[in-house]
Amino acid sequence: MSTAPLVGYSSSDSEDEAKTAVARGRTRPWSGGHCRGQSSLSNERFPVPDSVLNMFPDDKPEDDSAKHGGRVRTFPHERGNWATHVYVPYEAKEEFPDLLDVLLPHAQTYVPRLVRMEAFHLSLSQSVILRHHWILPFVQALKDRVASFERFLFTTDRVKIYTNQEKTRTFVGLEVTSGHAQFLDLVSEVDRVMEEFDLTTFYQDPSFHISLAWCVGDACLQLEGRCLQELQEIVDEFEDSEMLLRVQAKQVRCKSGNKFFSMPLNQVPGETGADVSFSPGHGWKPGLQHSVTSASQSTFPKRQPPSPTQSSAASC
Repeated sequence: MSTAPLVGYSSSDSEDEAKTAVARGRTRPWSGGHCRGQSSLSNERFPVPDSVLNMFPDDKPEDDSAKHGGRVRTFPHERGNWATHVYVPYEAKEEFPDLLDVLLPHAQTYVPRLVRMEAFHLSLSQSVILRHHWILPFVQALKDRVASFERFLFTTDRVKIYTNQEKTRTFVGLEVTSGHAQFLDLVSEVDRVMEEFDLTTFYQDPSFHISLAWCVGDACLQLEGRCLQELQEIVDEFEDSEMLLRVQAKQVRCKSGNKFFSMPLNQVPGETGADVSFSPGHGWKPGLQHSVTSASQSTFPKRQPPSPTQSSAASC
């Protein structure tokens, strides 16, 4: 709403306004009817030309699951809401694709519609919704929480089958068998940030894992049992699998909409503040590094976040 003060107009302005009203088909209150020579058609509304209507298309995103491999949104899209997810990227060794080239074709003999994942990570949060103006304060809070954490080694060598809570997607994953305690410590700090922003925290007894492949629907019956046993045998017998599946956690990332924020673990003393990087998108220039001030220097107001929509979807 405009805060400009009200302005009083002179009589000449009023006369001009009256003439304009007549030209637009409005009658003068003192005339008692239409002005001389004015047609009654002047009060009729004319249709807006298509050329004008097409200037303002409906830009609401089309929720077409066919364009996303059959995946269905776990919460409806709403302008200004940004789907947000916190995770540790899985920086696999060079031989890791060779293992997948053996493992996934075997799984596809049971469920042909399985699709290989394009990137790998271990979730530290559920998918939640943030309003755009809370993204940077949220990331800053995460950065403060994980800044003291050191890098650590973890192993993912147990094959396991997962579904999301809605049973609309199934995943073939590798579960963490060492490093579980460190992931729990990270989740504890992430949960504190979630609570601060009134968002859903992580699961009570999480199974940390990387997802290797996925398919639409609930395919647990086809993949568990014999298939799961055979997949585990492939992993156990793969050359140097013990070393291959032992990876170092180097950073925590937050994805919000099309923005990615990276928070390295165990930062080297004396490093500059450019430790939170932004990916291109929505005005962010490619290759540009942005730093976030520390909590003591933060200019963000005291957080009193609204109660945004929360997601119950599992992050696999």
